Amino acid sequence: MDAGEVNGTAKVESNGAGNRTDGSKPKSGIKVIIVGAGFGGLCAAIECHRQGHDVEVFESFKELKILGDIISFGANAGRIFRRWFTNDGTRISDRLDPLSIKLQSYGFNIHKFTGELVMNQKSPPPNPEAPVFNGHRGEFHSIVFNYAKDDLGIPIRLGCRINRYFETETEAGIVLEGDEKVTGDIVIGADGVRSKARELVLGYVDKPKSSGYAVFRAWFENTEMMKDPETKRFCENGDTFNGWIGPDVHFLFSTIKGGSDCCWVLTHVDDADIEESWSFPGKLEDVYKVFDGWDPLCKRIVSKTPEEKLVDWKLVYRDPLPRWVSDGGRTVLLGDSAHPFLPTSAQGATQAMEDGVTIAICLREAGKGNISAASRAFQEIRYERVCAVQKTGETTRDMWHKADWDKVAQNPESIQMPREEWIHLHDSEKHAESVVAEMVTKFTGRPVADSGNGGHGAPASEVSNASREAVSVA
Repeated sequence: MDAGEVNGTAKVESNGAGNRTDGSKPKSGIKVIIVGAGFGGLCAAIECHRQGHDVEVFESFKELKILGDIISFGANAGRIFRRWFTNDGTRISDRLDPLSIKLQSYGFNIHKFTGELVMNQKSPPPNPEAPVFNGHRGEFHSIVFNYAKDDLGIPIRLGCRINRYFETETEAGIVLEGDEKVTGDIVIGADGVRSKARELVLGYVDKPKSSGYAVFRAWFENTEMMKDPETKRFCENGDTFNGWIGPDVHFLFSTIKGGSDCCWVLTHVDDADIEESWSFPGKLEDVYKVFDGWDPLCKRIVSKTPEEKLVDWKLVYRDPLPRWVSDGGRTVLLGDSAHPFLPTSAQGATQAMEDGVTIAICLREAGKGNISAASRAFQEIRYERVCAVQKTGETTRDMWHKADWDKVAQNPESIQMPREEWIHLHDSEKHAESVVAEMVTKFTGRPVADSGNGGHGAPASEVSNASREAVSVA
């Protein structure tokens, strides 16, 4: 059982030992402002709450809507979801599970773009301690959003547009439209690739640019699929996952919720300008052009898509940032604001969640008087791992798009979707706890126990060599 899970309810009373009964730590006195209520921002808010910080979230959207299509969370995210309990004692992971695709019996069928089945990649056996989730982004998001807002009572202000970020030696804050100023000890910019926090952190305007690729994507009910014998088979025998791979293109198609819902993504070369926007309504006729010379079944599947469900999404690229933390150390970038991922990594949202876990622990360990040390420790712990995981998106895409089919015929497994153990077996909470004392000491110049954090954590000298390594659990 994870630490803090014995009293698995989200009440906010204190027990006799000073810990609150939702498993969170005693109050730290640190006020955290989070901009952005996506998965990264919400995870940071939840984890800051668990670590005893006061947190408030600001989001530009005026209301919560069930939007989007497929999203993936690896086992390294599943560990995080498992540690979150609702008021009735239910794990958040248990609420996500019924909405997630089940592929234990089906696996992943990988085809050459001309239609030949290359291999069936079996799904790994489920690990109840580290579940994997693939499902509808909006449905998953509503569960996490409502958990933060209703079960934990975290203030989330919707319809708040940020004019600017600022910081001084003693505080950081945001200025909203209408000139309302909100201040705290630290501001976390989790509002995506166009976050205005980036300018404060970097000292210059960093505009996004096209990655050279775009994704057509859709999620829809199986109504039209069931009318066609050629496509009906995907919807009447449970969940399925199929992929077709060709030169500079790959097409992934899933049926989910027992075949009642369908979703697909088509990644292809695209050099359109994304100066103003990168998401547009899609047109089926444009999708059909990409399928010229492909297995006719791909076009047949896509033709069942209601056009109003189709999105043309330009993949944004950012050069790796030299840093995620401002000069003053009170403004921090998190998730896509710091490190946007390609979809082929299947790790973008998960890495944002790992960020949220880590920054919350660093703040608790450093204490209110050492916010700058906490933010720099966060970057030190996360930076190299994130950069390495980011690269997997490019390597997987290139492995598929530049496949040598003669070599693939000799070794079909060479084209299967990578599942790197160093990524999925990582436990971000255990890893951060094992190295945070040493990292904070690095930036304060003295052991953590003396650094004004109320005595939380051990001095750096007590951190063993073994604990300095990334913690992975089976």
